[in-house]
Amino acid sequence: MRLYFWFIHQTEPPMKPVVLPFKEIDNTMIHLVGGKNASLGEMFSRLGGKGVQVPDGFAITTAAFNDFIAENQLEKPIRAVLVELDTIYYTNLGAVGERIRALISKAEIPSGIANDIRQAYRILGDKSAGTIQVAVRSSATAEDLVSASFAGQHESFLNIRSEVELLQACLDCYASLYTDRAIKYRNDHGFDHMKVALSVGVQRMIRSDLACSGVCFTIDPDSGHTNVMLVTGGWGLGENIVLGNVNPDEYYVFKPSIGKRNAVLSRKVGEKSETMVYSELPGHRNTVNVPTPPERRTQLTLNDDEVNRLAAWASIVEEHYGRAMDIEWAKDGLDNGLYIVQARPVTALLDTALTTVIDYRLDDSGPVLCWGYGIGHRIVSGTARVVLSPRDAPADLGAGDILITDITSPDWDPIRASPVLGVWHRAPHRIGNGPGGTLAQGRPRRPWSRRYSDNRYHFARLGSDSEKSICHCHQPGRAYQSRSHCGPGGRRAGSSRYQRSHRCDP
Repeated sequence: MRLYFWFIHQTEPPMKPVVLPFKEIDNTMIHLVGGKNASLGEMFSRLGGKGVQVPDGFAITTAAFNDFIAENQLEKPIRAVLVELDTIYYTNLGAVGERIRALISKAEIPSGIANDIRQAYRILGDKSAGTIQVAVRSSATAEDLVSASFAGQHESFLNIRSEVELLQACLDCYASLYTDRAIKYRNDHGFDHMKVALSVGVQRMIRSDLACSGVCFTIDPDSGHTNVMLVTGGWGLGENIVLGNVNPDEYYVFKPSIGKRNAVLSRKVGEKSETMVYSELPGHRNTVNVPTPPERRTQLTLNDDEVNRLAAWASIVEEHYGRAMDIEWAKDGLDNGLYIVQARPVTALLDTALTTVIDYRLDDSGPVLCWGYGIGHRIVSGTARVVLSPRDAPADLGAGDILITDITSPDWDPIRASPVLGVWHRAPHRIGNGPGGTLAQGRPRRPWSRRYSDNRYHFARLGSDSEKSICHCHQPGRAYQSRSHCGPGGRRAGSSRYQRSHRCDP
């Protein structure tokens, strides 16, 4: 009698990689490298042959993040803190976020993962001449999606120059998964906090600190017109434009003419009051803003040939993805080359009826209190609330109020749990003083930053009066004293245009 034995060898599932070079990444790998890195890998590996230049780099995968959380036993304490979050009014959002970030910042990256990161950094350095500087950017699995962008809500660090700085920047990126605005954004969009993982992108720095950088929308971000492209540019590194800190140059491009003739429709010189450059200070925050020299403020950052080249690349990216794209570009001051450094789907116009134009008209008004630079198309009235920073926001700020501040950024979104009627900003030009109001130089939140929130109201600071009933109008960016709220009224004026009038009695 013979006995037969079968031994079934059960192998362990293959381990997910800790580090992946861009050339091995495509857009199907969001679960492993996050939305931002998936897009960079897709463009680097698929569009390079079409002439689109994307700087090389690598991704520290979500497997590394999950191992980091597990090794430091962070999931249970993070969940315990999140349970305490007031998800109605977010009164304790700042405290909850700070506690979670502190937990992560005190943890350590496991030695095996740290060694893999160091090795990938050295390999990337071997491809470059001399000392390599890199940009380190967060890339969450729920980021840069068609339905949700998370743009500006996780941290990025520029001009990272050593292995020590790189590892610290990675740890800070991990902590930024729980910024106040990211916590609230996930709650608003129904994401489970513990199911969102973070990858980190490490990309060769383009020396735009010696040249310029900017943003390109493959559609008009104001109207949604699909035959018009907007290219913006400013001196130095691109963070100032992405965050809306400067008023950049604007170039409108007619897309059907790209590749056939000069497609630039118009050029507008922005003030470009600040330039972000490399800093020699120690630490991983190695950038600093310096005042832009007067002669460069009046100089365009790009010539028409460069605008046409960027527009051609943007068209290739848009065609590849099959949707409107929000693209960040940079020019290297050493080799004078242009590069695409990020690309994400445009989300701000998803709910906009692109076949309809809504126009607003102010029929009457009271005394002008102040005026500034207005962007948008609406007219509203309400109580003016002067709030200079998110930390100063009163608990009762909400529906029916007009927020007046220097500049909005993603930090404001958690504060505005209830929608406000509008937002005012101090503006860089077309500034004046009206009765009862004083103005000073400031910065507007530009339309390409609209992905951060839903508001479209950009005006001037209204003196020091913290509560005043006003009516404000987008053109030409003026605030009027009012005894009553504007009342809407409207009429049909053609099949594709709806005109709505608002009246304020002085």
